[in-house]
Amino acid sequence: MKLIQKIRDRMAKAADALGYSAMDVAASVRPCNDPTHGHYQANAAMALGKKLGRPPREIASELAASVPLDGFLAAPEIAGPGFLNLCLTDQAIATGLEEMAASPCLGLEAPSPKRKLVIDFSGPNVAKPMHVGHLRSTILGDGLARLFRTLGHEVITVNHLGDWGAQFGILLYGYKNLLNREAFNADPVKELSRLYVEVRKHFAADDEDEADSVDPVRDACRLETAKLHRLDPENLELWKQFMPSCLEEISKAYNRLGVSFDHIRGESFYQPYLADVAAQLESLKIAEPSQGALVVLYGEKEAPALIRKRDGAYTYATTDLAAVKHRADHFQPTDIVYVVDSRQAQHFKQVFDIAKRWGITGPKLHHVAFGSVLGPDGKPIKTRDGKASTTLEGLLDEAVKLAAKLNAPEANDSAELAVPVLESEEVASAVGIGAVKYADLSQNRTTDYKFNWDKMMAMDGNTATYMQYAFARCRSILRKAGHLEGSPEAKIKVETPEERFLGVMLLRYAEVLEAAAEDFRPNILTAYLWDLAKAFSVFFQNCPVLKAQEEGALHSRIALCALTSKVLEAVLEVLGIRVLERM
Repeated sequence: MKLIQKIRDRMAKAADALGYSAMDVAASVRPCNDPTHGHYQANAAMALGKKLGRPPREIASELAASVPLDGFLAAPEIAGPGFLNLCLTDQAIATGLEEMAASPCLGLEAPSPKRKLVIDFSGPNVAKPMHVGHLRSTILGDGLARLFRTLGHEVITVNHLGDWGAQFGILLYGYKNLLNREAFNADPVKELSRLYVEVRKHFAADDEDEADSVDPVRDACRLETAKLHRLDPENLELWKQFMPSCLEEISKAYNRLGVSFDHIRGESFYQPYLADVAAQLESLKIAEPSQGALVVLYGEKEAPALIRKRDGAYTYATTDLAAVKHRADHFQPTDIVYVVDSRQAQHFKQVFDIAKRWGITGPKLHHVAFGSVLGPDGKPIKTRDGKASTTLEGLLDEAVKLAAKLNAPEANDSAELAVPVLESEEVASAVGIGAVKYADLSQNRTTDYKFNWDKMMAMDGNTATYMQYAFARCRSILRKAGHLEGSPEAKIKVETPEERFLGVMLLRYAEVLEAAAEDFRPNILTAYLWDLAKAFSVFFQNCPVLKAQEEGALHSRIALCALTSKVLEAVLEVLGIRVLERM
């Protein structure tokens, strides 16, 4: 059971004995922001005092006297207007740590109920190299998949590729009118990427879905898309010619990021279902004809959802509806999660609404929205200019290059952690790509963030490099102790404030995973890693490990180092970041 839940259960019993709402009192328990005040805090007395017209401190005193301690909690302290500060006993901390160390899953329990989640993430347009704009969906989606699997839920990952939409109309037009045959034969993806950029330069407006612009080139591209959707033999054959090289290209970035998918299905997979989707929505009077198109109306204040265009081509909404139905029928999940940027909020709001009206009510649908990656100027990084600096491959190359400099022997001032030359390439990859991932995941996903190399690669602060270094530090201590898995004679003792603080941080592992999963926020995990790494640093500085004077303290502290390394490794693994034995 999660540590916080054990405390909430005790507070609920106290509330129930006093005739207060057990649920409300239990829900008020939170970790203390300031560890000097306690490990956890309950503030239910203020709300109860206001509701009952009684002094909050009086109610807090009643709760403090009624909470079962059982050797697990020390006597609660009342602070301020009626806060209850709650501390675990040293014995409870030590026992919990020993149980956690003995558990192969660090004390995680099987979830109840167990969920089955389909997580849709990344979703690049395959007709061009992946760019910086794909970074957040890919990293965030992979992190969430790892998180829910770690918690024991069933996860099915899907990469919904853009292989059938408007961008292929652009490529088909470009191929037929602007192709450099020699360049295409040498590097198909590079030439297709050039064509995409070149054709767009001839558009009258910047929005490729702008419906009312007078734009001959855009209209010609739309016609090519519509012909593809009607399975025109020439366009279909060209599409088949483009796809293998496009898929091979994007797989390179995924391999470097350590990201994989259970299913890779493009929009083309759902093409056979689209006409039936439109027909069903029309027959159920969810969608209706409008000026030659088929739409779902939402009143004057909201743009309609376009199901079928006037030229007969289907839209992203139609494809997403076909995908929702296929996933609901085929996988029968409890949840379908879309990790897509916040600019698509209106789109998914309408898709979810139409799906519900269509009768798809089994799975819960989630749009996990996120903000943009900004350049140094604070503006979203442009990805349509075709520059290598905005491609995902280019970004990862730069990250590895900077990491190699950071971990070069002349830059390493710690002989005991020095990296052997033969490992340097692997280390640079782990550090560089880990830095990129961590920088993204440490942000509140709903906000924009500036891409800053200096902050990403910093050896101090809340960065992947610092966490990898903390792990390497733990492993160095354990190698010197001769016990990489901790001391077999260890009986953990908690006797100092530093041991106590580190111990409680380690015990919070399960509850932090649950909190991150609750609202799809991996930044909760990075905040936890930062707190854990700081707690370990303070412990290491103030509690001699290998030079401990007592044998019991030596074995106990070796065990704490081993458990810290396991938790650091486990959380970094959830984030998709590799750990290193040496740095």
